[in-house]
Amino acid sequence: MAVREATIKDIDVLMEIYETARRFMIENGNPTQWPQGYPSKKILLKDMATKQLYVYEQSGEIEGAFVFFIGEDPSYAKIDGKWLNDEPYGVIHRIASRQRVPHVGQSILNYCFTKIKNLRIDTHEDNIPMQNMLKKNGFVYVGEIELLSIHESRMAFQAVKE
Repeated sequence: MAVREATIKDIDVLMEIYETARRFMIENGNPTQWPQGYPSKKILLKDMATKQLYVYEQSGEIEGAFVFFIGEDPSYAKIDGKWLNDEPYGVIHRIASRQRVPHVGQSILNYCFTKIKNLRIDTHEDNIPMQNMLKKNGFVYVGEIELLSIHESRMAFQAVKE
């Protein structure tokens, strides 16, 4: 298992991974979180430029992707609820898998915990598989946030490791 920053050479595989993730979401009762074409190639290239897009590799093959950064997410400034703490935190967005290898999401979370012990993430209320994975990995539901970019509500989760 390896995690590295995504590069332009990965773009076609990344588009495939996110298409697979959209299909998985639809098949699991979550048809609206990521509309067709989201995230776009333009969004992925922007994430690469800011060095926030990562790929998860196993046996030399890209099996997953995610956005990760340490710092404040403007969408997390206001919450209908309460964060567990106000300490510096890491943010994870857009975890996606090719669905060929088990536990990619868990491996991504574990990687992020090696960088910072305080993580925040959000997901759609219909994304039951993600909610379950988060809970199994020590995340707790802390309230609702609004994604400022699209003005939609999301369930906010946080985990703090010792």
